[in-house]
Amino acid sequence: MQKALALILLAMAPMATPSPTEVVQSGIEQVVQVVQDYDAGHPEGAEKRRSEIRRVAGRLFDFQEMARRTLARHWSERTPGEREEFVSLFRDLLERSYIARLENYSGERIVYLGETVDGEYATVRSKILGRGSEMALAYRLHLVNSRWAVYDVLIEGVSFVGNYRSQFNRIISKGSYEDLVRKLKTGGLEGATLDRLERAAAVR
Repeated sequence: MQKALALILLAMAPMATPSPTEVVQSGIEQVVQVVQDYDAGHPEGAEKRRSEIRRVAGRLFDFQEMARRTLARHWSERTPGEREEFVSLFRDLLERSYIARLENYSGERIVYLGETVDGEYATVRSKILGRGSEMALAYRLHLVNSRWAVYDVLIEGVSFVGNYRSQFNRIISKGSYEDLVRKLKTGGLEGATLDRLERAAAVR
C-alpha cells in the first residue's frame, strides 16, 4: 500500500524543467547524431537528414520570437495573416541557410562554458574547437510555456537576429515590406546575412 502511494505521489510530482544548458546541449547533440546517422550522399538519406534536423530545430528554437525580433517595429504594422506568413518564410530561410552548414559538421568538439539566468531569460556560453581554431557561440533563451527556447545566437559576440534585423529594416526602408516578402519567397536573401555575420565575427 505504501509503495503504491509513493508511486502515485511520484507521478503527481511536477517534472523538473531542463536547464538552459541542458536544452541547448540536447538539441545540438541530436543534430550531430542525425548528421552522423544519415548518409547525405544518397537522396533518401539527405532528405531524411534534413527532415530530422528541422524537427530538432523546431524544438530548440522559438521561430516566432526570432521572426518578431528581426522585424522589430515593422512587426506591429503587420496583420495576423502577414505575421503567420512571415514566420513561415523566416523559418524556411533559416533552414535553407543553416542546414547545409550543420551538415558539414566533421567532429569538432563543443565545450559548454556555463550559463546565466535572469528570470525568464538566460544565456548559454559555448565554443567550438576545430583544428587549430575555435569559435565562441552564445545562445539566448527565454521561457515559453515553462520550457527554455532559443531566440538568438551570438557568433563571437555578433548577434544573428541583430544582423537579420538590420538587413530587413534596410530593405523595407528603401522599398516596402512586400519587397522583403518577395525576396524571402524567391530565395534572394539565402546565405547573404549568414555570410555577413561570419565575416563580422571574424574581424572582432
